[in-house]
Amino acid sequence: MLSLVTWNVNSLKARLPRVLELLDEHGPDVVLLQETKCAADVFPHEQLDAAGYHAVEHGAGPWAGVAIAARHELALGEPVRGLAGEPDSAEARWLEVEVAGVRAISVYVPNGRAPDSPSFASKLAFLEAAGDRVAELVFDTAAAALVVAGDFNVAPTDRDVYDPEAFIGSTHVTDPERARLSTLLEAGLVDAYRTLHPKEPGFTWWDYRQGHFHRGMGMRIDLVLLDRASARDLVSCGIDRNYRKGPKPSDHAPLFATL
Repeated sequence: MLSLVTWNVNSLKARLPRVLELLDEHGPDVVLLQETKCAADVFPHEQLDAAGYHAVEHGAGPWAGVAIAARHELALGEPVRGLAGEPDSAEARWLEVEVAGVRAISVYVPNGRAPDSPSFASKLAFLEAAGDRVAELVFDTAAAALVVAGDFNVAPTDRDVYDPEAFIGSTHVTDPERARLSTLLEAGLVDAYRTLHPKEPGFTWWDYRQGHFHRGMGMRIDLVLLDRASARDLVSCGIDRNYRKGPKPSDHAPLFATL
């Protein structure tokens, strides 16, 4: 069995107590983090080590940033920081490592801001680069099993938002974004949560404002994508909403999967 969790922590410094709480409560084998907002020289290796984990990070200072941690007994090998073809490699949005026979990728797709903005074009370009890399890994028969997990900043379908009409004219739901996300699936990946929960909303993000969390006004934009062979070994996939509550919560909840 291999248990993993992906979580956009919206600042690892601010959320470190909650991350350590999660490690203590759930004890996942592999942890994929996004939006760490943490430069390499201040990454909390010592605190994670005390909790029984070691990590590889790819940081960009106060913005973006991704990391992958694992239990001490699980080696983290062959790290790849960055994505060929991404619009701005300095933003630190893609990290790959080999762990427990799996090629694990932590990804933080750009938000895109607005469909008519330059940031939106960069988002589409990043998703295209991700699609190219996934296709390369999927069709490499010598490659390990593949897990691509993180904050994709795309709601795959209308059922993945609380009210489709509320998002008309906004990012995260446009046809170009969804088409590029679909390319990842067509390359040979499977949406773990939707495989086991075809009808449940599965929201992972709620705006901090106006009580959106307590009113159920969320989106499903954090995903665990598995290669098809690994998907056949999928045992569970679910969200722990308790980490969207309590002191200093991220605006995302962690998404767990077990193979």
